[in-house]
Amino acid sequence: MGLILAQTSGHPFKHLNSKATNFLLKLSIILLGFGMNLNHVLDAGKLGILFTFSTIVLALALGWLIGRLLKVEGKISYLISCGTAICGGSAIAAVSPIVKADDKQMSVSLGTVFILNALALFIFPGIGHWLSLTQKQFGMWAAIAIHDTSSVVGAAVKYGEEALQVATTVKLERALWIIPLSLLTLFFYKGSGTKIKIPWFIGLFILAMVISTFLPDYKDLYSTFVLIAKKGLTITLFLIGAGLSFETIKSVGFRPFLQGILLWVVIGSVSLGVIILTV
Repeated sequence: MGLILAQTSGHPFKHLNSKATNFLLKLSIILLGFGMNLNHVLDAGKLGILFTFSTIVLALALGWLIGRLLKVEGKISYLISCGTAICGGSAIAAVSPIVKADDKQMSVSLGTVFILNALALFIFPGIGHWLSLTQKQFGMWAAIAIHDTSSVVGAAVKYGEEALQVATTVKLERALWIIPLSLLTLFFYKGSGTKIKIPWFIGLFILAMVISTFLPDYKDLYSTFVLIAKKGLTITLFLIGAGLSFETIKSVGFRPFLQGILLWVVIGSVSLGVIILTV
């Protein structure tokens, strides 16, 4: 519905779209924590650490190589690589001020990631069912191979409850790598006077899990929170679609978009193969 709105009448409050999406996504993720058991989450987190680190390094190295081969502008190539490696738009937003990216460079990078996010919502659940992936396998794959947290959670919600828990846990664990990535970028680009954005909402998500695990007597209240979270995620996905106009798609350009696709396909394929063999 959001995509249809963007291509027809257009988003009447486009200037507020990013803020609304960020707020709703963070609030929904915090509330999702009330539906998760800390012990199950810790198990999923242990399994995801190695995958997370390996694929981040692979994505950054491959992104640099593909960007050089396709002759994509350096900053755009780096932003697309960071978005693919960690958590899409959030990583790009965190790193952009450090590399002093201009509006055009940010727009191209974010546009590439948003288009692939939209595709992932439709493609990933279908592939998961076609390959008969278990809930755990799909949750792990979605967390590693889909860029933005919103699309990871959106795809996992469609696949099942266990997939949602695994995907959310591993993706948020992955999002914490924004901090070392920002520090590394600061070192290489020698930025100064730039604040590093810390994903504080992950702490509240963990707190919500702790409360639901150690105070189980309030299950009805927690169920209400989880229901609100899922509705919030639905609205978030609508807003993401509504912000993806034809102008955004057109502004990306062929080479950066090809870099994004190639990087996404390689990371998605490699991670899927490893997960099927080991999880």
